[in-house]
Amino acid sequence: AMAQAALGAAGLHFDELNKLRVLEPEVAAQTAQLREECRAFVDKTAEFQKIVGSLVELVDQLAKAAESEKMKAIGARNLLKSIAKQREAQEQQLQALIAEKKMQLERYRVEYETLCKIEADQNEFIDQFIFQK
Repeated sequence: AMAQAALGAAGLHFDELNKLRVLEPEVAAQTAQLREECRAFVDKTAEFQKIVGSLVELVDQLAKAAESEKMKAIGARNLLKSIAKQREAQEQQLQALIAEKKMQLERYRVEYETLCKIEADQNEFIDQFIFQK
């Protein structure tokens, strides 16, 4: 016991296997435990980084997919707008054609009425001419 105290004063200690150590057995045990905890912490940190990495990758893929869908939607909207403009132009052309045909119809109606009047006048003249004989 006295030898052990002398060794302890010199900073030397016996472990559970009676090997001579520089560290106290308790300090050595705490150091080993700390080393294990650090190793576990480093492993967990690496695992966490891997998880975060795959999460970032997934978010990137989702962002790309969303951007692609947005572009498709913009394309579809632009196509609809151009179709609507084409329809509007067609409608205006048809309205103009209808107006033109109505004017033509009115001219033909006036011409027809004039011809009917001329025919009536000629028939009246012919009737008078026949009755005069």
